[in-house]
Amino acid sequence: MAELNENNLRTIVAHFAAIEERMADPQVTSDTKRLTELSRERARISTAAELASQWLSLKSQIDDCSKALETEKDREMQDVLKGELEELRTQFQALSEKLQLELIPKDQDAGKNIYLEIRAGTGGDEAGLFVRDLFRMYTRYFDTIGLKYEIQDLSETGVGGFKEAILYVAGDKAYELLHFEAGTHRVQRIPATEANGRIHTSAVTVAVIPEADEDEITINPNDLRIDVFRSSGAGGQHVNKTESAVRITHIPTGIVVGCQEEKSQIKNRAKAMKALMSKLVEKQKEEHAEKYATEKKAQVGSGDRSEKIRTYNFPQNRVTDHRINFTAHNLDQVMDGKLEDIIGALLLADREAKMRKGENAVAK
Repeated sequence: MAELNENNLRTIVAHFAAIEERMADPQVTSDTKRLTELSRERARISTAAELASQWLSLKSQIDDCSKALETEKDREMQDVLKGELEELRTQFQALSEKLQLELIPKDQDAGKNIYLEIRAGTGGDEAGLFVRDLFRMYTRYFDTIGLKYEIQDLSETGVGGFKEAILYVAGDKAYELLHFEAGTHRVQRIPATEANGRIHTSAVTVAVIPEADEDEITINPNDLRIDVFRSSGAGGQHVNKTESAVRITHIPTGIVVGCQEEKSQIKNRAKAMKALMSKLVEKQKEEHAEKYATEKKAQVGSGDRSEKIRTYNFPQNRVTDHRINFTAHNLDQVMDGKLEDIIGALLLADREAKMRKGENAVAK
């Protein structure tokens, strides 16, 4: 790893303090857009600033202890100072490694809320049943780690599964923890609908779309077709009572979004518009950020929905993430929302890849 720069760390600490000061300014607190930007920036650097502050303090203690040892004449006191200095240096080394990891450049969408979209792929009814299972897996994981979520849209099949499930997930860690979930998830198991007991393979696609800021894109109202209809399926006690559900089609791109979870048509329309903005921004990124996509693929996979990223093998109680060759034999626990090991392994692989990239750049 590259050596830490003391001046750079002081700058991070000062920048964090300045953000907190600005966030307390009444002019900022009354400006929702500016407050959101500062909150996101604060969340992005808070851990680095805290670690940098500890690093600077520990370095100062080491310097003081070293100077005291140089001037100390008493043998017994020298031994005490040497022991203290050794302990401080051990703490300093561990803290330096932790700080270096934290200072690895973050994704441009770090800190954003996201839309998690789960859709049935190949496999007929069994794929729909697995969408339901993944929906349950993710929501249990969110409950465990304290991420807030709302059901944006839910479309049922006739056999108890979901054609698609769209969730809005909010929290500083939402994007960081979930963006590697994007791709094709394959399931191997004996379907409940299979009378002969044969193992069936089906697939579900997951998309992770960062929430767009209001100033990231402008939508021409003339490019929209807005349909309203009665809500259906899980999520609403108001089903079939009022035409509150909203579907918006962006005519130039063919992108369709919907929301039916609120009783108010106005609220559903507002939520659908936010989702549409995010999808359009994501489409622009996909079209104009080929370099970014190449770098991401070199890390732990492209995240493309056509790429098979994970297999859930029920007969063997096995889950495998193909991008990092991670395999665990606790599929029953994973399906109950215990995703920490898989997601942790993905984040670690990503950090290591970025570190290697940084070291190679320094070497050149």
